[in-house]
Amino acid sequence: MKKRSLSGNVGVGIFVVTLVCVCVAFGTPAWLVSDYRLTGAKVDKLGLWRHCFRSLPNPQEADAPRRFFVGCRWIFDPFTAGYADIRSFLVPPFMVATQLFFTFCLMSCLVSCGLILLFVLCCDPEQKRYVQLITIIGYILLAGGISGSLAVIIFACFGNADGWMLGHENNYFGYSFALGVIGSVLSLIASTLFLIEAYVQRKKRKYLKESQTRFQLESQA
Repeated sequence: MKKRSLSGNVGVGIFVVTLVCVCVAFGTPAWLVSDYRLTGAKVDKLGLWRHCFRSLPNPQEADAPRRFFVGCRWIFDPFTAGYADIRSFLVPPFMVATQLFFTFCLMSCLVSCGLILLFVLCCDPEQKRYVQLITIIGYILLAGGISGSLAVIIFACFGNADGWMLGHENNYFGYSFALGVIGSVLSLIASTLFLIEAYVQRKKRKYLKESQTRFQLESQA
């Protein structure tokens, strides 16, 4: 039996692109970016886990701010005075949901990466659990793609809304967000291809079994 069909080969290739997109989107701070042409913008860029400000006034001191935040920081930075106090502003509930769903998307890609390496390097159609392995990969990527899609939809609806980041009318979605969208969509496509591959391999196995049974009956006759 041929080891992989076209859907399996294409699925592996698309998954590689998916993994790169999801990992870069997860780790880079460019989900929301300020217009670089504006010299007075308070926000520079922000991601899921890191924020970069040009001069963000303390949201708790809206009337007469005495403290401004400048530079890039991890959202759980323990060293900047007052940063922990505005964490509820920096990470509102919709941002927590975005982080949660996209983290699950990343974890599904990492688990799938190990299983796909097993599928490509170690397994062949004669092994008992070959079809089950492909099916598991397909469903894990499907769950990750759905989770990633939820993350980018939530962020698209609330990430640049009025009332969160200052100067929202001058902000736009950056390359990290775009890669998150691409990675989520490609994860769904890759899952479909792996589920098709599982179906093809199941049909091949059934056909081979029927052919062997027919040959045995003809030999006995």
